[in-house]
Amino acid sequence: MPSTVIQSFIYIPEEKILRITFVTGTVYDYLNVAEELYLAMKSSFAKGIFFNEEVKGKYKCVKVK
Repeated sequence: MPSTVIQSFIYIPEEKILRITFVTGTVYDYLNVAEELYLAMKSSFAKGIFFNEEVKGKYKCVKVK
């Protein structure tokens, strides 16, 4: 299901980075994220809810754009 908050996201396994592009165009890298979390987010029905419950505030992040 499309998210009203998250436009897209990718995982960079070599660096353990979850890169999320929000619908506003802002891009953040979430650091030291296990691939299992990315896969769980990928398979979740509501990406925004998953992000709020499992990622936001739990991982250090860096604004990319």
